[in-house]
Amino acid sequence: MRKNSKAAIVEAAITLFNIKGFNGTSIRDIAKKAGTNVANISYYFNNKNGLLEYCFTIFFEKYLHEIEKGFANLDSIGAIATLKKMSKNIIQFQSQNIHLTRFILRETSIDSQVIREIMSTYFVKEKYYFKQVFEEGMETGEFRLLSVNYMIMQLKGLMAMPFLNSQYATEVLHIFPNEEYFANKYSIEIGNWIDTFITKPLPAQKLKVVNN
Repeated sequence: MRKNSKAAIVEAAITLFNIKGFNGTSIRDIAKKAGTNVANISYYFNNKNGLLEYCFTIFFEKYLHEIEKGFANLDSIGAIATLKKMSKNIIQFQSQNIHLTRFILRETSIDSQVIREIMSTYFVKEKYYFKQVFEEGMETGEFRLLSVNYMIMQLKGLMAMPFLNSQYATEVLHIFPNEEYFANKYSIEIGNWIDTFITKPLPAQKLKVVNN
């Protein structure tokens, strides 16, 4: 990889933003970490805020792509399977991009003009997809009649916690969110949560047939 490559700069920035915070990281710090010079950062991103916006863009474009892949088969596989697929895609994506995910999740908890723009674009799209799945599930009888907004909030909390608190997960729980095993296991656990708290129980007579 060339030292002045765009990818090297982004990788260095994400690492430093996680360690020192956005405000605590200078352009010179990033240039030194990337093995390049400040002029290259200015060329690609104009300034540090431009680099921050680029990090948001690459994260949310890929994040929404994973949601859309899961959402695509809603009509054919139903709401339960779709919600599980969407959540699994998100967990796997975040696990494979743990440093970027951790930084983005931390930054989106801070009120700023950039975050307000994120809320009005990417998060609105995210809400649309989840809302469609939950409403479809309640209409078809797959899901309980619950508050869509509260279900979205609970699901997002489950999917964010291991990555936003990766140090706690690693040091206290001895769980490693960057590992493939974790992504697979945690996706199953979220699926169990969906089955237990969101999915509408089968009527007794149908349950008896299934058990037989």
